[in-house]
Amino acid sequence: MNIGLYQSAASLSALERWQDAVSQNITSSQVSGFRKRTVAFSTVEMGAIQADPKSSGADGTQAAMFPTTSLGVSFQPGETTPTRHELDVAIQGDGFLEVQMPDGTRGYTRAGELHLNSARTVVSRDNLPVLSQAGNPIVLQAEAGPLSIAQDGAITQGDTQLGKLSVVKFPDNSQLVPVGGGTFVPKDGAAATQVEHPEVLQGYLEASNVTPLREMISLVQIARAYEANQKIMTDRDQNLQKAIETLG
Repeated sequence: MNIGLYQSAASLSALERWQDAVSQNITSSQVSGFRKRTVAFSTVEMGAIQADPKSSGADGTQAAMFPTTSLGVSFQPGETTPTRHELDVAIQGDGFLEVQMPDGTRGYTRAGELHLNSARTVVSRDNLPVLSQAGNPIVLQAEAGPLSIAQDGAITQGDTQLGKLSVVKFPDNSQLVPVGGGTFVPKDGAAATQVEHPEVLQGYLEASNVTPLREMISLVQIARAYEANQKIMTDRDQNLQKAIETLG
């Protein structure tokens, strides 16, 4: 078996996954609250190849290493920008807004571009009800006065306090799985806890933490690595063809 050919093919597969992540980052770079997708490279041992006796094992072989990737999410905060919209909120520091998923479970997001649905319920950009610390959707009253959201997340309309935004955190954000639109759900066993002293800014939004220029540089690196591996595969294929023709 031509190990080098398979190694190059595995490299192309890893590069495609990296390219998919970079493309998603660029596409969502202007989406508030979006968290950058990351790719980590490593190697896995698959088989053995004949090697230089000085650097090989007792049997004259050494492990054949193949590249592999693992996807992740960067939870570094994005830049906070003012919007002056009364339902826009940005969280300073650690924490997520708690929302109710369509199946009744809880989701978590930092995308604070909130609005009202037809029932005057406060919902996220993806029309998911935003929950209070009591675990209930927040419903605004008709013509009850201006809306105010305090730094601790308390929502007041006129003279009536409607509840307090549920701002929660996780001991390890890597336990969160993206489900689209800047919303995450926890893996089994990952429990959220309330942020004791949240810092919520009304009339602000947190931008994505993607730097488009860096992503464009990554695309150039991917293209060059892809071309190099394609050339290696072509050269190995030609050498194999010559060997077959020579040996018959």
